[in-house]
Amino acid sequence: MRNRQHFLHESRGFTLIELLVVLAILGLLAGLVGPQLIKHLGESKAKAARLQIEELSSSLDMYRLDVGRYPTTDEGLNSLIEAPVMAKVWNGPYLKKKKVPVDPWNNPYHYVAPGQHGKFDLWTLGADNGEGGDGEDADVVSWE
Repeated sequence: MRNRQHFLHESRGFTLIELLVVLAILGLLAGLVGPQLIKHLGESKAKAARLQIEELSSSLDMYRLDVGRYPTTDEGLNSLIEAPVMAKVWNGPYLKKKKVPVDPWNNPYHYVAPGQHGKFDLWTLGADNGEGGDGEDADVVSWE
């Protein structure tokens, strides 16, 4: 009988020390893993921006094949979903979703034609929405 009472008394739960040790371990893991996850999230947004720029560039090339030129800076990327006034032959929309995407940081892409680096320049300014930067703040461009 005494063994049964002793067993029931010991199996009621965790001690405060055990709970604090578990919480400390979880805190250490979160401190080590959290920054790595945030870093990879930033990298994945930059990769998504590169892929969107490649898709937009391909759509601009298809536009050029039909119309004979790239959209002007004033016509912009909207020419990929709506026929510009000056376009005689337009077989669009050239984007699947029929809307111009924004970058992964929810900012519009920048487009200039003719560009300084090619027939057109297409870029996003990264997370900080300012020129230059490192990591997630770095610009993602079509000419590199």
